Amino acid sequence: MKQRILTAERDYGMLVQYLRESGEKRVFLVCGRSIDAMPIQACFASLPRWAGIEVVRFSGFQPNPDYQSVVEGVRAFRESRSGMIVAVGGGSAMDVAKCIKLWCRLDPGQSYLEQEPAPNDVKLLAVPTTAGSGSEATQFAVIYSQGRKQSIASEACLPSAVLFDPSVLDTLPAYPKRAAMLDALCHGVESFWSVHATPESKEYARRAIQSLLAHYRGYLEGERQSGAEMLQAAHLAGRAIHITQTTAGHAMCYGLTSRYGLAHGHGAALCVAALWPYMLEHLEDCVDPRGSAYLEGVFQELAAAVGCAEAHQAARRFQALLDELELSPPQVGEGDPAVLAEQAAPERLRNHPVRLERTTIQGLYHKILRIQPQEERC
Repeated sequence: MKQRILTAERDYGMLVQYLRESGEKRVFLVCGRSIDAMPIQACFASLPRWAGIEVVRFSGFQPNPDYQSVVEGVRAFRESRSGMIVAVGGGSAMDVAKCIKLWCRLDPGQSYLEQEPAPNDVKLLAVPTTAGSGSEATQFAVIYSQGRKQSIASEACLPSAVLFDPSVLDTLPAYPKRAAMLDALCHGVESFWSVHATPESKEYARRAIQSLLAHYRGYLEGERQSGAEMLQAAHLAGRAIHITQTTAGHAMCYGLTSRYGLAHGHGAALCVAALWPYMLEHLEDCVDPRGSAYLEGVFQELAAAVGCAEAHQAARRFQALLDELELSPPQVGEGDPAVLAEQAAPERLRNHPVRLERTTIQGLYHKILRIQPQEERC
């Protein structure tokens, strides 16, 4: 499905026009409390007066949203009699809004997780507030049920329109800004080497990586134009993983985020930084059906996207970026790598181009966490 792209670099005229063209008299706004500090909140507050459009707000969810909060969101959406959902936020708001759209026409008497979703005519407008997740460009959502991660994938929950508003980045604290940027960069990198990579996904990933590296310093310093470029780059990286999905970097990062409280992009970047040189040294373990020679070429293409002449140099540049951003691993216990290796998400390991055994993953966690394996100690 082709998404309509809106911008709000000067005002919200395109947003208001889009809402008016929809013909809807009531929109269901899925957002967190952070929206109250953003200029876009004033636009939504004025819609009843200037456009005759009522706004019903739903904020009953937390980061890493659980299934029951989405069930409540579906109920509230139905009661609101809205015909459109607007999601303003990061990955959590996007995930909740996508699931509400996906499940709003299903039987509320049964578990939504056990029903087959079907396309519907409910419009979903996404307004990303972090230049990172790229969720507005993908068919994927993540929620938790009884403490277990549930990965949702359906074309039916892909937003029909996206609004890029760089002003939403102004109030984002420094650490979330850095972590979100790295999440987008990891999406581009992992998409590039995924076993599902295509010429189209590689082009999205290449453009995303080049733009991220060109604009990240201005973005971190609060430059509005750099922020606009970063939103676009994160979106391109999202379009890349919409095609390929992520790989071991994301499979391995969930334990770091849930166990130690790291931001998602921080954890993913630590994993990618360890995986990249390991893969270059183990091309003979390639599981991509296109073969090790193809994969070697992919790493050379990736190096060019990063602005390096050679694959190992590109891996070193990625690590240097983490060092520049002062994103180090958490302090952990000696037995943690074994626990983390058991938690790595197997569905994303299937997308990874180099075979990773459980013992290998455990060794990578030792490197990520800077713990020397016991057998190597004197």
